[in-house]
Amino acid sequence: MIYAGYTPKKSSDEQYTPAYAVAPIIKYIPENKIVWCPFDTEHSEYVLALKAAGIRVVHSHILTGEDFFVYEPEEWDLIVSNPPFSIKQKVVERCLALGKPFALLLSNLWLNSSAPVHLFREKEMQMLLFDKRIQFTEKNAAYFGSSYFCWEVLPRQIVFENLNRSKYEESRMADDMRKLIKPLMNGHETIFICDAIKP
Repeated sequence: MIYAGYTPKKSSDEQYTPAYAVAPIIKYIPENKIVWCPFDTEHSEYVLALKAAGIRVVHSHILTGEDFFVYEPEEWDLIVSNPPFSIKQKVVERCLALGKPFALLLSNLWLNSSAPVHLFREKEMQMLLFDKRIQFTEKNAAYFGSSYFCWEVLPRQIVFENLNRSKYEESRMADDMRKLIKPLMNGHETIFICDAIKP
C-alpha cells in the first residue's frame, strides 16, 4: 500500500512525533478551527494534543485507506502534522495547492534544497524553530534539527520555542501502527508509514 505516485525508498521513514514536539505548535492553532492531521491515527500525539486543547480534529492515514494526495475531509481549516520526509516536497506542494494554512514538522536539512525557494516564492514561509533536536528513537536525538514549516499559521515569519525534552518518549501512535502493519506484513504488501521525518 503506497501513496499515489510514490515509490518507497526507506523503511526508516517510520518515525513518530513525541508529545513534547507537538506541544509548541498547539498554542498557535485557533480554537474555532478544524484541524486535519493527514498522516495520523487516533492515538497520534497531534490528534491527542489538539483534542486536549479543545480543538476539533479530523485525522486520516494511508493505512486506513486515506491517501493524502487523493483524499480530503469534507470539513477542515488547516493542516498540522509530520509527513514522511521522503515525500516532503510533494506534501508541501499539495498543501499549498489546497490553499489553506498548514504547519508541517520537517527536517531543517530541507533548507539546503532549492525547493523551499521555488515553492514559497509567492507565499511567505513561516518557521517555528526549536532550541533542541527532537529524539525520535530510543538511541539519541536526531543528528539534524527539525522545525515547523508553516504558511499563515504563526504571528510572524520566525518564531522560537523551547522543547521540554527530558527523556525518550515513544509516541502513542506507534502502537496503532504496529496493529495496522501486522496484517499487511502477513500479506507481504509494500507499506509506507506516515507521521514520519527522516533525512
